[in-house]
Amino acid sequence: MKVLFVHQNFPGQFRYSATALGSSRAHQVVALGIHEPAFQTPGVTIGRYSIKRKPVQNLPPLLQDFQTKTIRGEAVAAAALELKRKGFTPDVMVVHPGWGEQLFLKDVWPEARMLCFMEFFYRSQGLDTNFDPEFAVDSFPARARTRVKNANHLLALDASDWNYSPTRWQRASLPGLYQPRTSVIFDGIDTDFIAPDASASLTLPDGRVVKAGDEVLTFVNRNLEPYRGFHVLMRALPQIQKERPQTITLIVGGDEVSYGTMPKGGRNWREVMLAEVGGRLDLSRIVFLGRIGYGEYRKLIQVSRVHAYLTYPFVLSWSLLEALAAECLVVGSATPPVQEVLRQDENGLLVDFFDIEGWARTIAQALAKPKNYTELRRKARRDVLQAYDLRSICLPRQLKLIEALANRAGPEVLAAI
Repeated sequence: MKVLFVHQNFPGQFRYSATALGSSRAHQVVALGIHEPAFQTPGVTIGRYSIKRKPVQNLPPLLQDFQTKTIRGEAVAAAALELKRKGFTPDVMVVHPGWGEQLFLKDVWPEARMLCFMEFFYRSQGLDTNFDPEFAVDSFPARARTRVKNANHLLALDASDWNYSPTRWQRASLPGLYQPRTSVIFDGIDTDFIAPDASASLTLPDGRVVKAGDEVLTFVNRNLEPYRGFHVLMRALPQIQKERPQTITLIVGGDEVSYGTMPKGGRNWREVMLAEVGGRLDLSRIVFLGRIGYGEYRKLIQVSRVHAYLTYPFVLSWSLLEALAAECLVVGSATPPVQEVLRQDENGLLVDFFDIEGWARTIAQALAKPKNYTELRRKARRDVLQAYDLRSICLPRQLKLIEALANRAGPEVLAAI
């Protein structure tokens, strides 16, 4: 079987499936990306595409996003044509279409089957758009931008032979026509690597050491921004610190934005929130760790007594399920798709996204009486093992889906995987 993976930040969500296929001599696996791979993928031939065409300046705003994606798709097609010239023709192309990379692949290899990883379909109303009234912009231009933003996704859905989404809720965001052609398969949690460790410890940048069992509150995101509830947590922290004077809060995330927009005035969201509530905080008990390596991140969730996870109705972060797999007590926002995973008083605790007092009260109570939540933490890990485990659940289904596509299986077979 010949498989092509395409992801601008390869391996991204394809790390484990690409590695599994690449480790078998029965398959030829090639990947295309634009960045240097973050992880080693043995057995995978890595190709890089480069963007040479410059965007046309002064286009109408509604055309700019699609222009960017079209230019990227053209660059990927050029790299694909070079692969074809050298004799490589994939049976299956596994693509993340979020950046337009898939746009012309079917025009290079019309007979190859395309599997698209569909994370999310934008809506001008509902879902993440204007969910947070503090940052709502409900205008015709904003709605029009959202509609045009989906043009790339619609072209991907039209060209794909099959799709998969990480959660049922994320699949439900797709147009109804395409949902029957979309499997629900999570990326997979490596529960051998992410597991509880009563002896875990983490050395902080100032030399302090925190250990499993200490009163540690954690919050993790790629970037600190309202989409992931950073502003809500920061507003709850003064009361949490008042009620729990021994708590150390460890915050992971960069100062850019992944999904939303930067605040006005040239500042980042960390600076904005510290300007708002910093005067009411003991900053010696809050450590902003920035972005950290995966090994340090594992130690972080292993020493955590309570892990706060907030999100708009948007794509689900791996960090939620990894925290559950580490037997953290997770306090999550009562938003989809969190509620698909986290169930009140069964495997975690839920709080209304905007209820700052509720966040402070729930987190303080959870920090105060960790033994009251022992069974919830154990149940959380069991749930991950039963539904989201990488090796026993998710990876086998991903590989089976790719193989079925290579074998030209029909929709009845694909839907049953």
